[in-house]
Amino acid sequence: MVKPMRLPPLERLRVRNPNKIEPNPCMLIMSQVLSCWASGGLATSGCANVEQTLRACMDKPPAPARKASTINFHLERFSKQLTQKAGMKK
Repeated sequence: MVKPMRLPPLERLRVRNPNKIEPNPCMLIMSQVLSCWASGGLATSGCANVEQTLRACMDKPPAPARKASTINFHLERFSKQLTQKAGMKK
């Protein structure tokens, strides 16, 4: 009979970074505008197209806020029960 592999006990149960921050989509366009201004000065008519794109991006309504993940909170709540059950089997 093959014995199941047992994992070593963990001090804490955690999921690594469940709340990833999404980058702002206008940041890339803003960097293009700034680089255009830096290369040709503020009165450059060639930057007008990029400036209009930035204005259109900034005028969009903001994305709805994502709810934070509660997985680590629930794992912390249940960790006491899991460690007690593991300790009882000895």
